[in-house]
Amino acid sequence: MQVILKEDIASLGYKDDIVTVKSGYGRNFLIPQGKAVIASEQARKILAENQRQRAHKLATIKENMEALAAKLEPISLTIGAKTSSSGTIFGSVSNIQIAEALSKEGIEIDRKIIYIKDPVKEVGSYKALVKLHKDISVEIPFDVISE
Repeated sequence: MQVILKEDIASLGYKDDIVTVKSGYGRNFLIPQGKAVIASEQARKILAENQRQRAHKLATIKENMEALAAKLEPISLTIGAKTSSSGTIFGSVSNIQIAEALSKEGIEIDRKIIYIKDPVKEVGSYKALVKLHKDISVEIPFDVISE
């Protein structure tokens, strides 16, 4: 029996894959649980149309992210922080401060897609990674200075 998966299943495949399973497994588990549908001719046509629409939408999103990445490439940020006399920051610089500095530059980015490898606890130069898309990421250099 062939079924179209509605979600990722570790032992079978990924969402929208057409897989062959034993009829008991398909009828008694996958279909009643809503994890799959029977791969009829009509279901295959619907799947093809959905994949075509999804591909178009993803291509548009990817183009927008590439344009945003081009705007982010030349940017270098300076972030002020309160420090002790030895140059140690009270607290740390996080992705929230990076997102705020980018918004001052006129670029609105969600802080959840900004990653800083190591905690920033001293004055100096660092890099933050902005993952815009699964294929597109940009490194943004930033300097931490004493206020």
